[in-house]
Amino acid sequence: MSLLDKVEIPRRTMTLFFLIDSSGSMDGSKIGAVNSAIEEVIPMLRELSEENADALIKIAALQFSDGARWLTPSGPVEPSQFHWQSVYANGLTDLGAACAELNAKLSTKAFMAEASGSYAPAIFLLSDGAPTDDWERHLNALKNNNWFKAGVKAALAIGEGADFDVLAEFTGSHESVLMTHNAAALKKMIKFVSVRASQVASKSTNAGAIAGDEAKQIELNEALQDFSVEVAQSDSGDEW
Repeated sequence: MSLLDKVEIPRRTMTLFFLIDSSGSMDGSKIGAVNSAIEEVIPMLRELSEENADALIKIAALQFSDGARWLTPSGPVEPSQFHWQSVYANGLTDLGAACAELNAKLSTKAFMAEASGSYAPAIFLLSDGAPTDDWERHLNALKNNNWFKAGVKAALAIGEGADFDVLAEFTGSHESVLMTHNAAALKKMIKFVSVRASQVASKSTNAGAIAGDEAKQIELNEALQDFSVEVAQSDSGDEW
C-alpha cells in the first residue's frame, strides 16, 4: 500500500435513545403526533449521519406503559435501516421499568458494544403523565451507569398532566425539559430535539472527558431553551 492510498478510519457510533410513554393517556392526537414526528425525523438523522465524518448515528427505541419493551430488541439501528412501526397507547406509566431496561442496555456487553467504539449517547424521554411504578429506585440505579452519566439528555413534557419535576430528575435539570401543549408543537419539538441532541452528542471534543460531557449538555440545554421560546412565539395551535 502506498502513502497515497486512502485509509478509511472507522467512525465511532453515537446512539440516539427514544424512551416513549405509550400509556393510555397518550391515546389519540398525542401518540399520533409522536408516531408521525419520529417517522419524519428518520431521513433527517440519516442525512446527519452520512454527513458526519466522525460519527455513525444509530437509533434505539423503547416504549413503556405496563412494563417496558424495546422496539429495537436486537440493538441500535442505522437510520437507513430503521423502519418505524407505530406505537399504540394503553396501560399505565411504568417509567421505572423503562429506566431498568435502559440501564441494562447501556453496557459494552449490550447496546454499546461497537467494535469502533462509541460516543456517549443522546437520550430523549417523552411523557405526558406521572410514573405509576417504583421509578425512583430504578432511576437512582440508572444514574450510577457511566454511559448515562456521560450522555446528553432531554425530555419532553406532553401537556399539563406531565410531571415536569420527574422529567427534570431524569435529565438532571429543568433546562433540559421542554413542554408542549398541542400536536403541532409536539411534532416540531420531537424533530428539533432528535436532530440537535444527535448533533451535540456526536461531536468530538478536545476537553477532558468530564468537562466535555458537561459542555455538551450545556450546549444542548441552551439550544432547547432558545427553541422553546421560538415555538412559544409562533405557536397558535389548540391545546390538548
